[in-house]
Amino acid sequence: MDVRSALRTARARAGLSQAALAARTGTSQATVSAYERGRKQPSVQTFSRLLAAAGAGLKVEPRSWLVVEPTAAQHARVNRSLMDVLALAAALPTHHRAELRFPRLSSPSR
Repeated sequence: MDVRSALRTARARAGLSQAALAARTGTSQATVSAYERGRKQPSVQTFSRLLAAAGAGLKVEPRSWLVVEPTAAQHARVNRSLMDVLALAAALPTHHRAELRFPRLSSPSR
């Protein structure tokens, strides 16, 4: 939902200025302006209160989530990339030393 345009549209349909809407909701005109310009994001409660003051309402409906399944070509591309990374990792030299290459850090003396 685009809060900016929803608020601006509701206010315009009600024939209210930003100052009038602000007065109805107990906020400032600058705050209403910031919401309409997208500089600030109102909480759901504040947004609902602003819409109600403009004679509109907030409706929440359940929605099923869109699940996008990767195609076979996408799976193949990712598989090739992973195999390339594993081959590169296997080709890197590994030399494990029994002794520590750097001096141990000791705690400061008191």
